[in-house]
Amino acid sequence: MKPRTHSLRSLSRRQFLRAGLLGGCGLALSACKRGIVAPPPITPTPYTTPTPRPGPQAIVGDVLDYALTSDEWSGDFGSVTFRLHEALHEGQSVYYIRTDASDETFAQDNQLVWVPLLIGANEAPIANKLYTFDDGRLPVVRSIPGQPDFSSLFELVAVTGANDTLDLTSSDEVLGAADAGEVALAASGIFVNYPVVKWPGGELPVDDDRTTYLGTGQLLAPVNTAAMTVTFKLHEGYPGDRYIVTDTSAVDRAPNMHIAPSPSSWALVEHNAVDEVFVFANGIPGPGVMGYQPAVFGSEVDSLVWSPFWNHFTVKWVHEDLARVLRNADEVYEAIERGELEKFNGVPDSHPAGFVVNCPIPVLADNTFG
Repeated sequence: MKPRTHSLRSLSRRQFLRAGLLGGCGLALSACKRGIVAPPPITPTPYTTPTPRPGPQAIVGDVLDYALTSDEWSGDFGSVTFRLHEALHEGQSVYYIRTDASDETFAQDNQLVWVPLLIGANEAPIANKLYTFDDGRLPVVRSIPGQPDFSSLFELVAVTGANDTLDLTSSDEVLGAADAGEVALAASGIFVNYPVVKWPGGELPVDDDRTTYLGTGQLLAPVNTAAMTVTFKLHEGYPGDRYIVTDTSAVDRAPNMHIAPSPSSWALVEHNAVDEVFVFANGIPGPGVMGYQPAVFGSEVDSLVWSPFWNHFTVKWVHEDLARVLRNADEVYEAIERGELEKFNGVPDSHPAGFVVNCPIPVLADNTFG
């Protein structure tokens, strides 16, 4: 997916990012993946004007079906069905979806969203591991929800030289075989967002009522391991996107949000691998998570400075009777600067502590709210 050209609130920051990401570690991003490369220490830049979308379209190849709305439930959200993929953890099945990748060629070949900022995970061992094989075996994941080092951001690690006598169904077995010289490991430097939806002892819950944003889950039906599909709620956000919610660094809030805890994803903030999202705590009633207008994202999904890992902020109108619909991050920043909006890290009762939410965008569509 090629990034569009936008007018920016601060063009020099975009130029600095492009120079750092595309040129600072070599002549191209493809060169960056071969080494340990950190993106420049800047905050993603918001855009002045959202670009009109060319009609609803899925931008992730594993999307099998989607709808922006439905007459089957009263909740103001749609649905999106993904193809499932299987891996192993300690010899048991793990099921996940695929949405984003840090490497442009890998993203294009696998029909994923290209997210250059994810190379920030190279700065420290903060990514999960997905060990892949060239002999048809199921891949192996290092950690799953419930473990302190879990994240849906994986580094792809190729395992070569395995033979049929080796039982490689856990990360310990893979690493043990590597230490014994029975296999070779090659870290790719490619980081992927592969949200886990079902794992040994747990899975994302289903919302049977389908009336509110959170409800009792983000799934609309149980994970179908026979058909290898899973269906999520599909939420509207500005500018012009439809997104899902899969996991959060806020371990204490994950049960009430009915998504997976991913403690290590908070470290992505320190390594500039996140974007921003603004959730409204009052104002114009709507389908947002708190019952007001849809959330506003810091950047558009097809820009170089977007990430599905969002540093979560809540904004609140100082005088609610003066509230209006805000449609892009520039408008949010300007309202904050004028004193119209209060800004909180995370949510008001967690401020100043923040958290990260993993919200991939599989579908583009013009906004219909308001």
